[in-house]
Amino acid sequence: MMQVRANRSLPARLARLRNPAAAVALCLACLATAAPVVTAAAAGPLETAPPPAGSLAAAPRWTAGPEWTAGPDRAALARDLDAVRDAGMYGAYASVRDGAAGWDGATGVADLDTGRPTRPGMEHRVGSVTKSFTAVAVLQQSAAGRIGLDTPIGAYLPDLVPGERGRRITVRMLMNHTSGIADYVPRAFPSLARGSAASLDEFRHRTLLPATLIGWGLDAPQVFAPGTDWSYSNTNYVLLGELLREVTGRDPEEVITRDVIRRAGLRHTYFPGTDPLIAGPHAKLYESFHGLIDPPRDFSEYDMTMAGTAGALISTPRDLNTFYRTLLRGGLLPAAQLREMRTTHPVTDDAGRVIAGYGLGIYTVDTPCGPAWGHDGSVWGAGTTALSSADGSRQFALGFNLGKYQLNDAEGRPVPHPVDAALDRLQTRALCGAGAPAPAPLPFAPPQADPREAPLVPPSLSSATGQRLR
Repeated sequence: MMQVRANRSLPARLARLRNPAAAVALCLACLATAAPVVTAAAAGPLETAPPPAGSLAAAPRWTAGPEWTAGPDRAALARDLDAVRDAGMYGAYASVRDGAAGWDGATGVADLDTGRPTRPGMEHRVGSVTKSFTAVAVLQQSAAGRIGLDTPIGAYLPDLVPGERGRRITVRMLMNHTSGIADYVPRAFPSLARGSAASLDEFRHRTLLPATLIGWGLDAPQVFAPGTDWSYSNTNYVLLGELLREVTGRDPEEVITRDVIRRAGLRHTYFPGTDPLIAGPHAKLYESFHGLIDPPRDFSEYDMTMAGTAGALISTPRDLNTFYRTLLRGGLLPAAQLREMRTTHPVTDDAGRVIAGYGLGIYTVDTPCGPAWGHDGSVWGAGTTALSSADGSRQFALGFNLGKYQLNDAEGRPVPHPVDAALDRLQTRALCGAGAPAPAPLPFAPPQADPREAPLVPPSLSSATGQRLR
């Protein structure tokens, strides 16, 4: 498989390649010349009060829990995480696990108005990472004999997916995005098709039923005949939530919480339901939408019924690492179902090159040290990446709080941004450790002191940097 390293919001990027008309609206799926000074501190309670005036520059930019005493190169990871901030990202928080050892870090600001710094362990909207959790719950029901992966979805949900489509589209096609069902997001946020972000604000507190989302997806033209191609669609995973409801008689969020989240021992992962607030300490989530929202606005308060079982989860980087570690080491699924989950469909770019493999709610990409498995996600103001080594021995998870920071070119494609290169370096070091290749110099100049004044695309970004976007 072709090596993929710079991989910001893979689902959104792939959908843009495969379905350009809907790509502008796809949000779920889905950052110096001298090294910064690093100050280490033991991880304690998360700060929620603003720091004293003038303290931002002196605030610790990463912290490590006292139990992490070996394993990852903590100082190097901290420098790489700070480089993400220096490249133009407002704030980011990450967690790395290597066997029994690990590291938790944070950089930048959680609130631009107060200067409150980020802290490790902040809760975060993880978007399409939710799909991995939903897929595990479906596979658990398959292992129990209640769901057949190759059974037509119409056999379970004839009222939601009637007629020929219900007979031709299988559960597996929903899970690996080969159903051909269109994404509902363009209908959910109609202003985006007009080059306006107005509907993001208008619908901030709107509550949507799964049947409404599914109806929008099914009302749109079929993207391709079922099983003949690949196209990322959030509608697929809202349908899988309704499948869980049908076979268990319970709300799908309750099923996923009981059978996946609690079974994995996660402490800060939950569905918010209709509550627009993030319950625990968190960063504000600023959305740029490729420069359409200028300056970026805080969208951390949002009714996430617009994402449901496709992208509504809230979690933390450490919880995500625990989830993928438990999953890939056989703690959530029998071996047969885990094999099904890791059976992938090739995903290609417009030139026909294979750039990833999408399984059942999980994808694989190549890294310098071998294949990695996981998912990423993007919602208004937030981005998330969660990847694991194939054997579940090493994990990397990261959240950041400036959404769609790249500007778009004349054809609607994001222009390469220094944040992408910095995230690439951090991800490689986190997953490959001592085996990571020597990093190339980052293509950006030192930032301005106030992140709100830093341009989304620094003037030093040369046309040659476009080679980095893959």
